Amino acid sequence: MKKAVEEDVFIPLYPKSTVEDKSSPCSKFQERRFWSAVKLLSNVVLWDGIVQEDKVRALGLSKLLNRYLLLNILNTPLGPENTEKCRKVVACLPERWFQGLRSGSTLPELVSFCQHLLQ
Repeated sequence: MKKAVEEDVFIPLYPKSTVEDKSSPCSKFQERRFWSAVKLLSNVVLWDGIVQEDKVRALGLSKLLNRYLLLNILNTPLGPENTEKCRKVVACLPERWFQGLRSGSTLPELVSFCQHLLQ
């Protein structure tokens, strides 16, 4: 899993003017890579309970979400597309990780993502 996250994930960042046209090859490629990384996140998280939780969280949240997915989400204009991306990422996260947290708090790896959701 670590090798897949470190070597197979690549989401290019293009200038906004390049990806605003959703029919452009750059925009389409970036979107395919984003959704591929979301699928990898969901697969990594499936190992929760089998592999040590801290390892799964490090790969899924620290590396995939914060290093790749969040950059793409932050560069997507606010609106339905951004909301859908965030919703799909949240759907990957196991509820078990949030049990025992105080109300209004989150996992340390999710602070930046939560700040974006609040916006």
